[in-house]
Amino acid sequence: MSNKTSTAANASPLTVKEAEQPDIVKKIGNTTYRVKIHFSTTSKETMSDKIKRLIMNDCGKIS
Repeated sequence: MSNKTSTAANASPLTVKEAEQPDIVKKIGNTTYRVKIHFSTTSKETMSDKIKRLIMNDCGKIS
């Protein structure tokens, strides 16, 4: 795990082979949680589209 931060000025796109699998580490009390994140390389839906779809699905369940 690294503590490097990237900004739009120094960010560069990475290919799937170059990209390190990101993870989030959170310590709560005496327990440390590490969550690994992965993204589908075959997905045809953008993150924005996915969020909109999830919101619309949740709105339909409320009615």
